[in-house]
Amino acid sequence: MVMDMHWKEVVPADRYLVEADGLFNEGDAKVMALLYQPLIGPFSVSLYMTMKHQIADQKLHSEPCTHYFLMNVLDADLAEIYRARLKLEAIGLLETYVKETDGPRMFIYSLKPPLSPEQFFSDGVLNVYLYRKVGKEYFARLKSFFSDKALSKESFKNITKAFQEVFQSSFAHPPYPPKEEKGEKLFANPSGGPLRIRPEEFDYELLMEGLTNALIPADAFTEEVKEAILKLAFLYGVDPLEMKNLVLVALDEENRIDIEELRKQARDWYFLKYGGELPDLVERTQPAVWRSGIEEPKTQEERLIRYLETVSPRELLEDLTEGATVAEPDLKLIEDLMIRYKLPPGVVNVLIQFCLLKTDMKLSRTYVEKIAAHWSRKKIKTVREALDIAKKEHKQYLDWQQKKKTKNGEQWKPVRKEPLPEWFENWEILQDEKDTIANFEEEKRKLEEELRNL
Repeated sequence: MVMDMHWKEVVPADRYLVEADGLFNEGDAKVMALLYQPLIGPFSVSLYMTMKHQIADQKLHSEPCTHYFLMNVLDADLAEIYRARLKLEAIGLLETYVKETDGPRMFIYSLKPPLSPEQFFSDGVLNVYLYRKVGKEYFARLKSFFSDKALSKESFKNITKAFQEVFQSSFAHPPYPPKEEKGEKLFANPSGGPLRIRPEEFDYELLMEGLTNALIPADAFTEEVKEAILKLAFLYGVDPLEMKNLVLVALDEENRIDIEELRKQARDWYFLKYGGELPDLVERTQPAVWRSGIEEPKTQEERLIRYLETVSPRELLEDLTEGATVAEPDLKLIEDLMIRYKLPPGVVNVLIQFCLLKTDMKLSRTYVEKIAAHWSRKKIKTVREALDIAKKEHKQYLDWQQKKKTKNGEQWKPVRKEPLPEWFENWEILQDEKDTIANFEEEKRKLEEELRNL
């Protein structure tokens, strides 16, 4: 039996300790329950709070223990805990470090304080997803819950004393306080963990090439601006060429990029393109940087590529099974393909469709993973590349399938002709036509050679 992916990443006997990367306050629980929970779910919040309470008061980290502890306390299997951990990492509440040893591994789970309500509601990504998740009315109620009317000080005079007006130094040469001992760390209260968008998901070089003639100074692209561009590209699905136009509109009189204006332009662009609905936090589809750019497909192949780029692997499985609920083992396999083998969702879609139709609509993990490992080594990133390699290596994959059956001791049976995707059949017809033309050209060349020798 092939083990699920989480067993390769963490096992119950692996040890861990929890580190507090900052000071937590009483309001954090409300922020987690009301703002984060709609996005990551109650189990991820429970995991976060459980790890947080493992750290004793006035300590920076917990005592080491095994993952059996979390399984018992949360009454959950390790797969569920692992998936919740990934959500916490993705949303900026957790960083995970691992140390490989001869025995059980050692993990450090570094907990980040949640964003303050002010940071959350001005994040530009999380607040949009929350709005989409809970609706306009409840979003307004949440915002009101975490805010209050500011006091007006217009008729008041500030009489606050400065430090030197109250205190004076009694030393001509004040001694310096001792430095912290090596390995010691003081409690700190950094800002909450940011939402991390991987830069490789957006072709930043292509954006800069498009802006070459715009004479925008290089220092206009501050780290804050770059982060805003990545977030907006992810949130609204803006490609680099379209982002170029949004950046140009967001320039102010001093050739600086106004981030608020950039957000407004991205939002307006999205509404014009897709209507009034805000984007939802949905399962992943093919990243824009690896899409074909086909807006209006004309051929059957282009329509197929467009479809495989714009549906998630779960949606593809539901379509292939006419809306039936996708089995949990199949979802775990999809997770494995995207995380362990680092295959983009569109490539996973091609792999799923190909394997289902070659194995009588069954997803054999061993067979699928063998092809996935091959595609990962070949660095297949686009749907078109996946289609091409599936066609090219068709016979090799069929040999793997037959060897697997022989190895498992199955008696030889006539191989039933499996239904093939229409794109595969069309490709085979095209290949037959190419082979016929190639044979004709070869015969023609030989005849011309013989005539020259007469």
